[in-house]
Formats: sequence, structure tokens, C-alpha cells
Amino acid sequence: QVQLVESGGGSVQPGGSLRLSCAASGAASHAIYSMSWYRQVPGKERELVASIVRGGTTTYSDSVQGRFTISGVDAENTGYLQMNNPKAEDTAVYYCSVHSWTGVQSPWGQGTRVTVSS
Repeated sequence: QVQLVESGGGSVQPGGSLRLSCAASGAASHAIYSMSWYRQVPGKERELVASIVRGGTTTYSDSVQGRFTISGVDAENTGYLQMNNPKAEDTAVYYCSVHSWTGVQSPWGQGTRVTVSS
């Protein structure tokens, strides 16, 4: 079973940058079809932020389009979310998720907290 570990969160000032990592274990990289990043704030549903599928097609929510960049798993089974020019409203706990080629979604990891504040 795939296990995900998110890291790289922390405090960042508006206009700065931060890179989140998602390390996947328990599955070969070629078995992963897609990777997605979600975020959640207290009292709200988990929100899809960005996705990437094999072949490189990416999708982003309107709120992060042009500021965030997602990359798929590399040879070390790690994917990334590059956060540029973050805003206060990007403050949340960020989670990654992967799907296999058969559509099976991985269990959620523990998430990594991002706080954007001056």
C-alpha cells in the first residue's frame, strides 16, 4: 500500500516562496498515474489545488494558477509543489494524493502546515 509523507511546510512571508515535497513509498514510480495537492483550513472542506498526470498535463485551481507549480514523482518517488508569491489566503494544511493507473487513490498522509504571514 502506498504511503505518503508531506514535508517542507512552515512560515513564509507574502511574496516569498516555499517548496513542498511528497514522498511516496510502497509503490514503484511507474505505478503512479497522477499526483495531486490539496489543502484544508479548519471548518472547510479539503480543496484541490493542483494535479499532474503522466505525460505532464497539469491543472490548477483558479486561486493558485500562475503562482504554484506542481511536478510529478521523480526517480526517488518524490513530487513537489512550488509555491511562489504566496498570499495569506494560502495558509492551510497541505496534503498530497496519488492515484494508480487503475484509479486507486492512496491513503492521506499527515499533511504539512503552511502559514503565510508578514
